[in-house]
Amino acid sequence: MKYQTFVKIYYSHRIIKANFIRKIFYKIALPLFYFINKILYPKVKNLDDIEKKKQELFDKDLDYLFNYFNSDKGSKFINQYLKPINFSTKLIDGHNYHKYYENYLSELRSKNMEVLEIGSFKGNAVAAFFFYLKKSKIYSADIFPDLYLYKSNRIENFFIDNSKKEDLEALVNEGNRKYDLIIEDAGHYLKDQIITLFILFKSLKKGGLYVVEDLDFPDTRKDMNLHNEKPTLKNILEKIKNNEDFKSRYVLDKEKLYFLSNLESIDIFNGKYNQIAFIKKK
Repeated sequence: MKYQTFVKIYYSHRIIKANFIRKIFYKIALPLFYFINKILYPKVKNLDDIEKKKQELFDKDLDYLFNYFNSDKGSKFINQYLKPINFSTKLIDGHNYHKYYENYLSELRSKNMEVLEIGSFKGNAVAAFFFYLKKSKIYSADIFPDLYLYKSNRIENFFIDNSKKEDLEALVNEGNRKYDLIIEDAGHYLKDQIITLFILFKSLKKGGLYVVEDLDFPDTRKDMNLHNEKPTLKNILEKIKNNEDFKSRYVLDKEKLYFLSNLESIDIFNGKYNQIAFIKKK
């Protein structure tokens, strides 16, 4: 975990609101706070080594694996968003997305797939998918890749800012790589959700699956949609399901045409707190 990442995640919002004296305090104290939390930050784990010692993990269901590696996609997890110094062992309810993932992925467990997750944070979900999708190569992207806690010959971790079209376009064009599964679990802002889907859909293989987690954030959280813009991605997907047209300033005509021409199905489900969408390509 880099110093800039630590400040950005845990203190930038406080610094913006702080008065002059408080800003001076942060300038002096933050290097010490960072040093303490850096020491307490978990060490990187080698999944290839874990694989050798715990072969039984390859036979577990996704809820077990999400819980084992502490991903909020499952039924229970320990709050992974706290500062290391505030670490708690208290289990809290997760999103319960595991049952929907199982429905779509259970028959693909032994296939050689290319998987991309946008918004990997510490990599806990990727670690679970590493064992569930036992032969797949996983590409793991985040705006803070230095937080990543796992490594493996089957995992590639890198930086991406999915609020920037140029970053997404570069990912599409880099090596012309195609994915069997794309999972978008990044910032959940209105614009980010829309541009990520309509740009990366081009990188999905025929018959591939695109997943949007927390689909309804821009509809239910003001911080994800500050100006209450419409349509949200949820609105767009619902219109498409109802054979209705849509207009969005974030979607180019050619992107819209490609998406509609290559879309097979859209399914939206309710997790414990938020919604998840599974979008299949023809």
